[in-house]
Amino acid sequence: MSKRVVLAGGTGFIGQYFVRKFIEDGYDIAIISRQEPHINWHDRQRILEAIDGAALVINLAGRSVNCRYNEKNKKEIMNSRIDTTLIIGETIEKCKNPPPLWINSSTATIYRDAMDGPMSEDNGEEGEGFSVKVGKRWEETFFSFNLPSTRQAALRITIALGKDGGVIPVYHNLVKFGLGGKQGSGEQMFSWIHIEDLYRIVRFIESRKDLSGVFICGSPNPVSNKELMRLLRQTMGVKFGMPATEWMIKAGAIAIRTEPELILKSRWVTPSRLIRAGFVFLYPTLKLALEEIHSSQIKNTHSA
Repeated sequence: MSKRVVLAGGTGFIGQYFVRKFIEDGYDIAIISRQEPHINWHDRQRILEAIDGAALVINLAGRSVNCRYNEKNKKEIMNSRIDTTLIIGETIEKCKNPPPLWINSSTATIYRDAMDGPMSEDNGEEGEGFSVKVGKRWEETFFSFNLPSTRQAALRITIALGKDGGVIPVYHNLVKFGLGGKQGSGEQMFSWIHIEDLYRIVRFIESRKDLSGVFICGSPNPVSNKELMRLLRQTMGVKFGMPATEWMIKAGAIAIRTEPELILKSRWVTPSRLIRAGFVFLYPTLKLALEEIHSSQIKNTHSA
């Protein structure tokens, strides 16, 4: 059996973590990326050689959504997801030995701004706006391929938490400089996942030949923004944090060139399909996740 994993977009926060974990687990990794020295997206022949006979293909590629949604950025966000998904799908169609599993990332922001209850794969209601449109087009493109020898799974990923990147350094700086209070009303929900559990979900789906389709990748225990900030302060040993009103967040978002919805939208989802399939989270609560991340950072600081 092949021990090669093809990772598209393997240079970001999640991708780099996956590369380390797969190598630890004895896999060879082929990375497709715009960055040297990896396989370039324009080199279709090398992409075919990597994917043909691979054990698993994972597509994490896509421009960061942490920016202002002007027309140029919106076009890049959309095209970076659609184009890479098309390239992988068209390549798998040409394979003599197609990979048994293709996992494509998607987004949990496909659901509406929910304050009245969690969204799941069973009863979730799609929302409106640009980020929802991106998620829908992304998944439509992914599932438009009919690949009889390749299972397909789309991961609707929530906010991934880990010590080496993502949102954690941003939140830590807010708390550190006294700005670790609630943001906006503080009632908006924060759905999240520890990056180790995200990797374990990939391996779980790989091991379960009966699983395909859409999966929400988030902890079964989302929290409110107010609780998120309280736990961050508690973990870091900070007693007080100034709250940020909605108008402050909107003004600040313009200053740092991002969108306020990244903080103010209520993202409330639960991973019904994974739970039914028997997946067990290593970090089911935010307290456990933050304690692990904080202790890992302290260890790294002491060993540096």
